[in-house]
Amino acid sequence: MTQTAPSAQPSDVHEYTPLNRHRLIAPGPVEVAPDVLLALAQPQMHHRAQEGIDRLMEARQKLTRLLGDPYDAVITTSSGTGAFEGALVSTTPPGAKVVNAQAGKFSERWGQMAQRFGYDVQIVAKPWGELLDADEVAQACKDAHTLCVTHSETSTGALHDLGAIAKAARAQNPDLIIIADCITSYGVAELHPAAWGVDVIVSGSQKGTATPPGLGFVLFSPEVQTRMIKDTPHGFYLDMTRELAGQKAGSTPQTPAINLIYALSVALDRLLAVPLNVLWAEQRCKNSALIAAGTALGAPAWATRTSPAVAVLKPPAGITGRQVAARLAAMGQRALAGQAPYEDAVFRLSTMGYADRYDALAIAGMLEDAFAGLGVQFTRGAGVQAAWQALK
Repeated sequence: MTQTAPSAQPSDVHEYTPLNRHRLIAPGPVEVAPDVLLALAQPQMHHRAQEGIDRLMEARQKLTRLLGDPYDAVITTSSGTGAFEGALVSTTPPGAKVVNAQAGKFSERWGQMAQRFGYDVQIVAKPWGELLDADEVAQACKDAHTLCVTHSETSTGALHDLGAIAKAARAQNPDLIIIADCITSYGVAELHPAAWGVDVIVSGSQKGTATPPGLGFVLFSPEVQTRMIKDTPHGFYLDMTRELAGQKAGSTPQTPAINLIYALSVALDRLLAVPLNVLWAEQRCKNSALIAAGTALGAPAWATRTSPAVAVLKPPAGITGRQVAARLAAMGQRALAGQAPYEDAVFRLSTMGYADRYDALAIAGMLEDAFAGLGVQFTRGAGVQAAWQALK
């Protein structure tokens, strides 16, 4: 039986709590840098004017640089789910066999989406928190047209071995189209789609690129572009064949969220200020600090191969994930409990977005305060010290 998280009472929190800076420490939406927010306050531009065209082309070019491979980017005015839908219906003909590899909430979504469109869907599933088996996925792909697979599973904190999965699946079926949900791994985790044989990468603005919600990204390999479907019967607004052709020419078939695209371009400058291997290492370091802090306080990671995008931690004995999230919220710190049906089994923290290693230390201190308020017994400073060690 699940427990309901208690509501915070004034006596439950410190007197200074109203002075706390409110933070987003959840795996999306994430904190946004001041210069990105300032970009949103600029006078309205027109997307058909040269200024708007320039902003679109700049953002697309930077998205390709952040990927590290010469894929062509399409920016959608949607969430990552909309971008994934566009990628699926624009590469996969009606009735085709689609393999969906799933081991969590968001990877399950792609199977549900494919079923809704009437594709011949085969599910390859592992329990939440476990890792996908590359050989098992590959066997299912022998006669498939498309594989939908998730790299970083935000509901469990697992980083699936996308390289191994794609290599094994491609060996079984050289013509397979592989669409990867990299919504929380793009710009966060090591990603080599060309070397790994991944055709399509999907992400969204409110995760690693540290921009407000509202934009989706689809990055297409040169090879898969020759196989895209013209006038897909499953989409009009999300017809990526039409959209890609337009965006390559600096235009969009529909009105884009041009202000968000401008803000995205500004946000990408921060990520591109260092080599990708440095960016990935720092993201891993920050998340390792959260996991180390949690482990020291009796809240270990759920997944065995953890994503640098999110720390999904099992709460100490006697309390629930929802209680931890509620306690942090009472302190002004927005984390998340687990996804249903694991709301009580885990809680989720993240340093994606406009955050650095010192924010990881702060979150370690927040966990200590939250756990103390929930009656957990531990040595004060243990979480912060463990986070420091992970950051060395």
